[in-house]
Amino acid sequence: MKRSSFLYFRKLLPNASRRAALRNITVAAVASVVIAPVLLVIPAQQTQAATPDNMLVIANRIDDITTLDPAQSFEFAGSDVIRNVYGKLVNFNPGDLNAGYEPDLAESWEVSEDGMTITFTMRDGVNFHSGNPVTAQDVEFSLRRVIMLEKTPSFILTQFGFTKDNIADTIKADGNTVSITTDKKYATSFVLNCLTATIGSIVDMKTVMANEVDGDLGNEWLKTNSAGSGAYKVVSWKPNESVTLQANDDFYKGAPAMKRVIVRHIQESATQRLLLEKGDVDVARNLNPEDVAGITGKEGIKVHNELRGRLMYISMNQKHPVLSNPKVVEAIKYLIDYEGMQNSFLKGQYTVHQNFLPQTYLGAIDDKPYSFNIEKAKALLEEAGVGEFEIEAGVREAQERIEIAQTLQNAMAQVGITLKITVGTGKQILTRYRARELDLYVGAWGPDYPDPQTNAGTFAFNPDNSDEIKATGLLAYRNAWEPGALGEKTAAAVTEGDVEKRRAMYEEIQREFLTTAPFAIMFQQIEQAGMGDSVSNLVLGGAITAASYWPVTK
Repeated sequence: MKRSSFLYFRKLLPNASRRAALRNITVAAVASVVIAPVLLVIPAQQTQAATPDNMLVIANRIDDITTLDPAQSFEFAGSDVIRNVYGKLVNFNPGDLNAGYEPDLAESWEVSEDGMTITFTMRDGVNFHSGNPVTAQDVEFSLRRVIMLEKTPSFILTQFGFTKDNIADTIKADGNTVSITTDKKYATSFVLNCLTATIGSIVDMKTVMANEVDGDLGNEWLKTNSAGSGAYKVVSWKPNESVTLQANDDFYKGAPAMKRVIVRHIQESATQRLLLEKGDVDVARNLNPEDVAGITGKEGIKVHNELRGRLMYISMNQKHPVLSNPKVVEAIKYLIDYEGMQNSFLKGQYTVHQNFLPQTYLGAIDDKPYSFNIEKAKALLEEAGVGEFEIEAGVREAQERIEIAQTLQNAMAQVGITLKITVGTGKQILTRYRARELDLYVGAWGPDYPDPQTNAGTFAFNPDNSDEIKATGLLAYRNAWEPGALGEKTAAAVTEGDVEKRRAMYEEIQREFLTTAPFAIMFQQIEQAGMGDSVSNLVLGGAITAASYWPVTK
């Protein structure tokens, strides 16, 4: 624990309770605890003056990557890779993320009179990395493949009524066009925004099917390989170590200046800073406030600030007999020291935000009804009729998340709640969270596409709460929460074509969510990346969740 957070920790809790709290931290993966300190030792032979002019080297936490298949990938670091490797029907201009979607592999589209069918005309002259041309048939295959595989992010498409039984009629290629027909009329912007998500990536059908095994539609092969048409192709992915991308000089927007991009998994902020100062990396993406302050003003280094759509939140599993009590949920929301954390170990990198829509999104509101109030929490727990109890929190091995969990642990100890903290890799903790095994989860969520439904449809929508359905792409499902009428309001909002009416609907949904949901949204991220002065045009994603490497120059 760093000194600043340790002092903050001491301030919150008496000595005896503090010692007890420190004992309640479990490490899910012993290897992760051993590796992190070792990373602080940089062998002398690795020292170098600077990275090559045509190479971009990034230090980032990438232990959450579980696969590189765009039909399955649903994690932050994986989104970064896929955005640079695959084209989509529509996408975003990395230089103007507020402009909305624009043509990508489709050069244009038309909407039917009933608003249910969108027909895309493909761009000519675009090739996959294999040399195969990108065709409407590849689009048909890619979108149908998402439905057939039924992986976690498939709900982004299935919410439009696509099923295994109807995709032959609802997703169809015809010459140089491909059409998609939804089950009812939706706001066209909503449909197009969804197609900018990772699952909208278009894969090379011939290459993928040449690597199919036992009817898996190439899923196993695509976990570690790529078959895209984007600015880069995957050279290698070494889990918990690195991802290496090689430029596609045939990229239809022009050959990237960075011929190779290497993303190194560096867990510790101090190590990222050291590598940046030595010139061994061009960008350090996970610096804590102390290390940001340490590099500010240093020759050859700059700090890039970017408001992101990523939210830090806590979820309370509704399968738990105590956490399912609304008074207990409300009490926990008053046990979070929002301002204290924002002004100490999160300073400059997160701002208090208590709603599921990030600032800049249509319908975002700035209501903040909760504040740190131990006495209020005690009163609510008394009203709930619960005494002392113990719960487990799952936390990914990331410094700020662990410190958030420890701060909550300290506050809970003052009202008789023992919080056991289990720390593990992103994959370990996410697997348990998606299986609905954790009592409490401390984590982050980033939008999949820049439409309010991207968060409303996962935080406040869960039409089938049964264990068998395994709708793990929905946070409400992971939390075993049935939103009821709130879910119906969320479903209605996506069909409203009037922008101002739609905005008002999401504002109403959020205000009800704030007071009823077993989620505590805490912060919105301000990413502070350290980078060399020579790095230009790196866009980390803005309100969406994926970085763009191809515009970068040095």
